[in-house]
Amino acid sequence: MVLRIATAGSVDDGKSTLIGRLLHDTKTVFEDQLSAVEKASTRYGDGSLNLALLTDGLRAEREQGITIDVAYRYFATPKRTFVVADTPGHAQYTRNMVTGASASDVAIVLVDARNGLTEQTRRHLFVASLLGVKLVILAVNKMDLVDFDEATYHRIVAEATAHAQALPAPVVLNPLPISALLGDNVVDASTNMPWFTGVPLLDLLETIEVPGDHNVGARLAVQWVIRPYSTEHHDYRGFAGRLTGGSLAIGDLLRVLPGGQQSTVIGIDRGGVPQDTAQPGEAISVQLADDIDIGRGDVLVAVVASEAPIVTDRIIADISWMVDKPLETGSRWIIKHQTRTAKAFVSAIELRHDVATATHSPAESLGLNDLGRVHLNVSVPLVIDNYDRHRPGGAAILIDEATGMTCAALMIRDSE
Repeated sequence: MVLRIATAGSVDDGKSTLIGRLLHDTKTVFEDQLSAVEKASTRYGDGSLNLALLTDGLRAEREQGITIDVAYRYFATPKRTFVVADTPGHAQYTRNMVTGASASDVAIVLVDARNGLTEQTRRHLFVASLLGVKLVILAVNKMDLVDFDEATYHRIVAEATAHAQALPAPVVLNPLPISALLGDNVVDASTNMPWFTGVPLLDLLETIEVPGDHNVGARLAVQWVIRPYSTEHHDYRGFAGRLTGGSLAIGDLLRVLPGGQQSTVIGIDRGGVPQDTAQPGEAISVQLADDIDIGRGDVLVAVVASEAPIVTDRIIADISWMVDKPLETGSRWIIKHQTRTAKAFVSAIELRHDVATATHSPAESLGLNDLGRVHLNVSVPLVIDNYDRHRPGGAAILIDEATGMTCAALMIRDSE
């Protein structure tokens, strides 16, 4: 199983150093990479090995000692494969943190043991909650700089737990004390903190269980209709896309939305190879028993009444605004939801989230890096799920009609 991780925290809390330590201590750094980091450490630092440079690849990042863009790194152990997103700590790069967290199963939020919780720590806990990251590892870093003091650690954990429980969607915290620079409790247990009885970070990542999509039924947003028009496959008509939600098997009854027709699965192909079943995440082609008018943007869903998605052209969504041009009521955009593209009209801006205090206030517009809630009218019906219940069915983006630029990430909560 692949575990997708996002790291977050304030500037200089040690996110890049932690990832570098994980890569280094799990022996997943190539010799040429390590040599390049050693040279860069001499150029940008005091000559000692700076593991943060394994992820901070931009020249501006290395010169300033900060993370600007999202950097993805991959490593594996015999138990699991990991994809880690190193996200920026600055408030001005909130949109980058949203990008990294949107595809993550777990977030590692770092806290400098000397400073405790900062506004940015609270911001990132809020973003993790908003983006549906239910499991958060609270890594209290730089314990070596507070003499590995147990009382300092417990004070920070208590403050963070109180804030996490006050969030609109509470998250579960898994706290542990670490020193990313020295490697304490990262891959190996620390001998400097015998009072901590938990497991090191890597052991936690290898064994942590990620909540599923609340057991929703199978969902297949049709990306392409396959008609070979060949002698060998004269009657073949398959509906291709990525399966999400639950599994699928030949004989299952599916409903086509937004139309509402029903039919039975008579064939499943994956990579051109027939199979009896398909699992979530697989790219497949499905054949149905009946000839139904189905096209790109339609969604095939399992016929389970209690788990049915909503078909609507009016949605309510939390939004992360990502460009300088402000979002205003009455503005028009292109919305991209799964494989459906349509026009969208902002009918109302309901509120702006205050990520530091986990509260909200009325708003007439939203600016760069603002998080808020909006109401949208869409030109065609969308097949939606609540984002917290099923991420793929509740995620969307807004695109500028004139420039084609992605301007916002949407987390759909409901319909009007």
